[in-house]
Order: sequence, then C-alpha cells, then structure tokens
Amino acid sequence: MTRSHILDEIRRTAQANGGVPLGRQRFCSETGIKKDDWLGRYWARWSDALREAGFTPNRLQARLDDSLAIERMALMIREFNRLPTEAELKMQRRGDPTFPSHNVFKRFGSRSRLATAVISWCQQRSDYDDVIVTCASHQTDDVTDAPDQAVSDGEVFGSVYLLRSGRYYKIGRSNAVGRRERELAIQLPQKAVVVHSIKTDDPPGIESYWHRRFEARHKNGEWFELTALDVRAFKRRRFM
Repeated sequence: MTRSHILDEIRRTAQANGGVPLGRQRFCSETGIKKDDWLGRYWARWSDALREAGFTPNRLQARLDDSLAIERMALMIREFNRLPTEAELKMQRRGDPTFPSHNVFKRFGSRSRLATAVISWCQQRSDYDDVIVTCASHQTDDVTDAPDQAVSDGEVFGSVYLLRSGRYYKIGRSNAVGRRERELAIQLPQKAVVVHSIKTDDPPGIESYWHRRFEARHKNGEWFELTALDVRAFKRRRFM
C-alpha cells in the first residue's frame, strides 16, 4: 500500500462526500485500506494524512440540537406522508450532507417515541397539523392497562375504537380505550373524542376488517375521512 495511493483515496472519497474528508473509520470501511497500512508507516495520526492530502482535519461535531433534528424530520415526514425508514434517512443524508445522520434520530428511541417527539415539536408551531396527524398514526396503540374483560378460559377481550379529531377519524385497537383517548387528546391539534368502540376477542382482525371496509376513504396511517353513513355503520356494532 503506497503513500500516494492512500492520498489519492483520501481525495477521491472527500470529493464524493461533498468536499469533506472522511473520518478514519469510515475511510477504512469504504476503501478497504486498514489503519495498519498507514499508521506508523507514513503518518502518526490520521489528521497528518488529511493535511498532506490538502484538507483541514475534521473537527469533532457538537451534538446536534434536538430541535434542529426534529425540524428536519418533520419536513421529511411531510414530504413522505409517513415516518421515513432508516434506509431513507441514509439516502437523504447522502444526497444532502447537511441532513442529520440517521444515528441522531436513534437517541429518541423507538419509532413511536420519535413520532411523539415530532408531535410535541409541531404543537409549539403553526402550520404543522398535517405532520401531527401523520405522526399520530405511527404511535403504538398497545397499552399496558388491565384488559377490559377476561373470561374464565383465559380469553381476553379488547376493543376496536372509532376516534374523531376534527374532520378525520382514527380506527384503532386497544385494551384501554379511555386511556388511548386521553393520550391522543394531548397530541392532536383538535380535541380527540371516542365516537364508538366495539368489544371483541380479536382486536387485530376486527381492526383490519374496518380498515379494509373504509379503504377508499383512507388518508394517513389509521386515519380516514368518513361520511355520516360510514360512522353509523360502525356505531351499529357493539360486539364482533
């Protein structure tokens, strides 16, 4: 492994990275050049190699402010009409070096927790109601409260609920509908009210049934724009 080849690779990968030289570990990963190929042979430090290649060594970046990261995520959610995947975040970063690394968003925890963080950020600003509704559909419906009812053979009943916020309706499932209503009430731009709930021993199956039935009126996630006839059809069922 020659000195000139390593320098050429530093310049090539920097050009592909928007003119910014790569850190040591990423450089080794993308080029296959090992640390032992240069350390102690040509340079004592990676920063020395960068200087010889004509670059100013990278400075350690300060932790990106959560608010700035959430703002970029909110705009991406608006564009995608859903939470982007990790692969999509990586692609966004490659196309736009100013976009936060996908690792930045991991500090928020699960996708459900990330959606909650975005909702909190949006609620403090105007013109983000669409992002709030999209994020609400990504939040986990499963809760840990005691179930509505348990029968003698160990079978547990849950509920499929119809919740309204503004002109949109959410069809979801839970074993604690009242708690779910309270949770969404503090997350949505308009008051959330449970219109009706159907008790069932198969919440996933019954929820899927109503999602398919109202598929033509689907908006985002579990949110639908229903007619009065649709709502009446749902309210006619008390158990399924």
